[in-house]
Amino acid sequence: MSPRDAVAHLTPALWERAGRLLVRKALAEFTHERLLTPEPQPDGRYAVTSDDGSVTYRFAARLLALDHWMVDADSITRHRTQDGGELPLDALDFFLDLRGRLGLGDAILPVYLEEISSTLSGTAYKLSGEPVAAAELAKSGFQTVETGMTEGHPCFVANNGRLGFGVHEYLSYAPETASPIQLIWLAAHRDHTTFTSTPDLDYDGLIGEELGEATLDRFAATMAGLGLDLADYLLIPVHPWQWWNKLSVTFAAEVAQRRLVCLGAGDDAYLAQQSIRTFFNTDAPSKHYVKAALSVLNMGFMRGLSAAYMEATPAINDWLAGLIAGDELLRSTRFSIIRERAAVGYHHRQYEAATDKGSPYRKMLAALWRESPVPTLDPGQRLATMASLLHTDSEGGSFVSALIEESGLPPARWLRRYLDAYLRPVLHCFYAYDLVFMPHGENVILVIEDGAVHRAIFKDIAEEIAVMDPDAVLPPAVGRIRVEVPEDKKLLSIFTDVFDCFLRFLSGILVTDGLLEEETFWRTVAECVSDYQESVPELAEKFERYDMFAPEFALSCLNRLQLRNNQQMVDLQDPAGALQLVGTLKNPIAPFRA
Repeated sequence: MSPRDAVAHLTPALWERAGRLLVRKALAEFTHERLLTPEPQPDGRYAVTSDDGSVTYRFAARLLALDHWMVDADSITRHRTQDGGELPLDALDFFLDLRGRLGLGDAILPVYLEEISSTLSGTAYKLSGEPVAAAELAKSGFQTVETGMTEGHPCFVANNGRLGFGVHEYLSYAPETASPIQLIWLAAHRDHTTFTSTPDLDYDGLIGEELGEATLDRFAATMAGLGLDLADYLLIPVHPWQWWNKLSVTFAAEVAQRRLVCLGAGDDAYLAQQSIRTFFNTDAPSKHYVKAALSVLNMGFMRGLSAAYMEATPAINDWLAGLIAGDELLRSTRFSIIRERAAVGYHHRQYEAATDKGSPYRKMLAALWRESPVPTLDPGQRLATMASLLHTDSEGGSFVSALIEESGLPPARWLRRYLDAYLRPVLHCFYAYDLVFMPHGENVILVIEDGAVHRAIFKDIAEEIAVMDPDAVLPPAVGRIRVEVPEDKKLLSIFTDVFDCFLRFLSGILVTDGLLEEETFWRTVAECVSDYQESVPELAEKFERYDMFAPEFALSCLNRLQLRNNQQMVDLQDPAGALQLVGTLKNPIAPFRA
């Protein structure tokens, strides 16, 4: 591809549309987080004025529960405040106009603008493709849905930064480009490498299944040609970007001294998932996902993988799988996880001596293998990322409305079936086990049958779950998931992650599409909660202590975290300590207490 062809999506029309959509989201989410306070205007619109008062943004919006602002993108205009003259709408100027209000300091601002520019470029690329109707996408295969998502995280404004990718790498590795890739394999000397797995899997069995005899023979021959024995090494799959940009340079000493040996690409083709460093095997869909380290900055974190952190991954997954299998209510919801069954990590001794445990230099070379959900499907079932429920196409058609139409169910009944599959297990894990997930759209896979949600599969377990009971008895290898969270913040794991960061948007789509009244949506959520609580009366004391029907709950602001520190938003060892809480939100299910 020529340099010019690589930026063919960067045209004035597409850039203007991408910018307008991003400013719409920024107005909505920054207002939701109370960074902005739009003023009602006589014409029924709203206005936000720049820090210095010289520029005013005007727009039309509808306000829904949870302070959810449904901003009309096409209504947004930018004006000189003094004479009302209209100015071009420019997304980068928007952040400069409001940098003080947004708390963008001098060190953060240019990096944040770079993330915004990258996010806009990605949007322009998505807009440049052949439009796919949401109704068509809703009936498509798993990976077509996965690569068809266009929004990214619904709350974060700068949600596709991917700083470190050149445009040619974006076109090769971003999930929305749907470009098949082959992973690069390194042989890592056993003296520096750790491998852990579930008891039902060992290294030789895993690698044999994933690579096959012919590839392993080829790798062994390469090693023999260097006078090395493959048996002295462990194989690690590597993201191609990571090899070319990091490992071949930053780990040059390890390569030179044959502690790391590059064996080249494997044979199977993979597709990047929404989580960008996770890959689905398209040649053999029943094989494992592979998650590899990727040292690019994206949405508040460097997306590496810690070799030390990975060691406990299989044990944590087995512990949770056992808990689910032993719980009658969770079994009744058909709830499941896809286990991370094996992990491998390389320890660079000098970098580890020079850094603390959170350093990006300790997260450059590790990988894990996660089960595929494909073998668990029954005939007539298909898979879709839960993020798809928030997807709308360029004409405003919504994925979720297409599913509801396909199912033939009344919208409220469709919603309840989804909530029973998704929310009910989340509630039970919290109340019965003090166990919380990060159950956002990208971390949940839905099993769809005749347009309706049949069950939910959770993933990304070891890095995303926590047990909030400091006295919980956990196996030694699992102990790291125990976290201390203040009593008054524990329920935010549901109010924030489920209500505010997902159901708020789902409600907005269904209300906009005219399928449900807002009151009906939240009453259905309330009924799911009440019915769950009635089914486990032995947990009544916990329901009273952590009241799902409290009149209000704290507003936890995600963009404020990124605006404050867009390179390390949260200390994963103390997630509650980093929360940005600003006032409260009215609980939309409080009026429907049983």
